[in-house]
Amino acid sequence: MKIAVVILNWNGILLLEKFLPSLLKYSAEATIYVADNASTDDSISFVKAFFPAVQIVKNDSNLGFADGYNQALKYIDAEIYALVNSDIEVTENWLQPIIKTFESEPNTAIIQPKILDFKRKDYFEYAGAAGGFIDQYGYPYCRGRIFDALEKDIGQYDDHCEIFWASGACFFIRSQVYKDLNGFDGEFFAHQEEIDLCWRAFNQGNKIKYNSESVVYHIGGATLQQGNPKKTFLNFRNSLLMLTKNLPKEQLYKILLGRMLLDGIAGIQFLAQGKPKHFLAVLKAHWSFYGLFMAYYKKRNKFQHTEYYNVKSIVYLYFIRKIIVFNDLFRIK
Repeated sequence: MKIAVVILNWNGILLLEKFLPSLLKYSAEATIYVADNASTDDSISFVKAFFPAVQIVKNDSNLGFADGYNQALKYIDAEIYALVNSDIEVTENWLQPIIKTFESEPNTAIIQPKILDFKRKDYFEYAGAAGGFIDQYGYPYCRGRIFDALEKDIGQYDDHCEIFWASGACFFIRSQVYKDLNGFDGEFFAHQEEIDLCWRAFNQGNKIKYNSESVVYHIGGATLQQGNPKKTFLNFRNSLLMLTKNLPKEQLYKILLGRMLLDGIAGIQFLAQGKPKHFLAVLKAHWSFYGLFMAYYKKRNKFQHTEYYNVKSIVYLYFIRKIIVFNDLFRIK
């Protein structure tokens, strides 16, 4: 299969220097691209000088993660897009299990590898771990990671299974499916856009898979750190936009109201923790959502699956029941 490994870059020369060598070494089956979001550092000249085999696609401005990929992929011809963060270290044979799955499973549209922490290589990494799910209110969590609780990798997720969403840190998708879905939602800019894309793919009957035979290591937070209020704004706003587009109609307003109440509690917690900028970010996220609601309501497809979640409230299970391990979620009474 014709595979394009596409790395979105913005002023990431140090990350390219560190991680492009492993990509080139272990990706003989693919063509490697750097999609540059109008960097102002020497990223492009560096790649041209030291990695001439890597092809470059230039965007005219910093379009963020979502539209950065949307724009660049218009110029890349491949059957499979492998969208790989610039802070990912790949391993030997990371592509072969993914190719095998796509070849043998025509209904599988999106695949995620096992994502481990680059700094602690025996632990799962926050952004994706061993595959993602959401609860009834749209809160994301993973096999191997619930909120900030990360599990050690002891082989408990060494399998090949269906998941609800795949991490944008290392995201494989059939190019035709990407085009049929019109790619990522550009309004998201960054954060939650891969969950939204997976949800839309799911609503159209596609399967999203996790394959542990492919392993990568992720630094995480190389663009926006966890403590950045902009990250808080994007996560809260984009979650509400995603719910508006993808929830079943009969559940839409009830779930949105519940989610906004939970967001309010989170905002109060930010104040109690002495984080007024994050409290304001939640307020701004809701204000932005109100302005976008009607436009996003019109984006809804004709069909939405009702069974999109496997636990009702991950917030309750984590903060009240104190469950921090994915497999324990299904052992409670």
